[in-house]
Amino acid sequence: MTEYIIIVAVIALAALTVFGLFGDTIRAKMNGIIAAFGGEATGTQGEQVDPGSSKDGLKNLNQDGSGAP
Repeated sequence: MTEYIIIVAVIALAALTVFGLFGDTIRAKMNGIIAAFGGEATGTQGEQVDPGSSKDGLKNLNQDGSGAP
């Protein structure tokens, strides 16, 4: 039982580390996808994201998560 608790703790720590390092990038990508589908997404600083065209937005997601060409 102790081994399973240690494994779960290590996995949780690894997940927290990954989300800590890449959290802004993941958030920006998800906001770009949400905006492409016509939702009301906000950027990493709380600003509104321009949704643009759904198909083009998903095909052209930039590194910052925006769908701008």
